[in-house]
Amino acid sequence: MLPTVLIFTFGIMKSASLAHIRKELKTLSREEIVELCEALIRYKRDNKELLNYLLFESVDEDSYANAIKVDVSEAFAATNTSGFYLAKKSIRRALRIADKYIKYSERPETELDVRLHFCEEMNALDINFKRSKVLVNLYERQLVKIKDVYSNLHEDLQFEFKSRVEAVQTCATYKNF
Repeated sequence: MLPTVLIFTFGIMKSASLAHIRKELKTLSREEIVELCEALIRYKRDNKELLNYLLFESVDEDSYANAIKVDVSEAFAATNTSGFYLAKKSIRRALRIADKYIKYSERPETELDVRLHFCEEMNALDINFKRSKVLVNLYERQLVKIKDVYSNLHEDLQFEFKSRVEAVQTCATYKNF
């Protein structure tokens, strides 16, 4: 039987603090912890994906970033560019894919690499973005996120990404965003 800790305040259930949960986990046996992990996996798909990343993907972050980029590229390949409505839906889908997998990685290089790839793929589409305010705003938000992550990187890593960041920014000004 798994121990449960619930704190009730005026009829509203509140969860325990992280420190309290850590203490409780230290008292559990290995089998009980495995049971808890299995329950978390069954509860929500995000938990399963996070555990998958932590167990298998975090060891080789570069291949993880490449796998995300392949998924984003596939989403862009399926983009219908005949109209803005369908293009916006497909581009947002690609962005959701990128954001979903970026949140698992704690390395800023992975986030920067994937966001740059997203912008490069978006630039490669045959759509005049300046006619769609939604797409312009979406692209500009990605540029802001790229600048934030880029500015927080170590100088050596900044040097590695400098040409790609400049290319994405130049493409943005070239397309009159």
